[in-house]
Amino acid sequence: MAEQKKVRFIIERQDGPNESPYTQEFEVDYRPGLNVVASLMEIQKNPVTVDGKRVPPPVWECNCLEKVCGACMMVINGRAQQACCALIDNLTQPIRVQPARTFPVIRDLLIDRSVMFESLKRIHGWIEVDGTWDVKDAPIQNPYTAETCYELSHCMTCGCCLEACPNVGPQSDFIGPAPTAQTLLFNMHPLGKFDAPKRLNALMEKGGITSCGNSQNCERVCPKSIKLTQHLAQLNREVNKQALRNMFNH
Repeated sequence: MAEQKKVRFIIERQDGPNESPYTQEFEVDYRPGLNVVASLMEIQKNPVTVDGKRVPPPVWECNCLEKVCGACMMVINGRAQQACCALIDNLTQPIRVQPARTFPVIRDLLIDRSVMFESLKRIHGWIEVDGTWDVKDAPIQNPYTAETCYELSHCMTCGCCLEACPNVGPQSDFIGPAPTAQTLLFNMHPLGKFDAPKRLNALMEKGGITSCGNSQNCERVCPKSIKLTQHLAQLNREVNKQALRNMFNH
């Protein structure tokens, strides 16, 4: 009988926000179609390291398991990505799994992405309800911008782009590609466009669009293939035009 093929993982662990990280190695049985989340679930069932030590099961976050919610974002073999769609057959072993350290680590692979949601508040990442929802006819979406809006709406605030961006972290005050690009989505909305100056002015503040270094790492790792570089360039133009409007309106 053929020996069961194994998959080896090196998992970076951390017992708490202020604890030092360390690694542990695990093995799981290989099967076709196996992904990283399913592997972590197998380890969770029987958290025994390769040297036979029983340990607390690794902690991570997941939800939809179909690349929609963004919750299972982690660094796998040095690349920020969604664990639910990271197939074992496409990864070099041993597979090294780490938390995305651009964000505060709560425990093991579980991170706190609150900073992204605070940034969305900063750019007014919502549409003001003005009563039009109560009438029969909704505002008409501009057909020339609908495709761009649809693409931007795919953002699931997973944080891959922030983890990959060299300008996000303690070395910079940049709020990151995802919250910045969402400004464009809300500015193109038929109701959201009325708050466009407010959003563009927010991007002129410290940590806004001028803190983007155009490394283009964000676009390379985006699991939804959003053209972030193109959208950030467009926003840069819009911010400059708003700055001129501000100058002449005073």
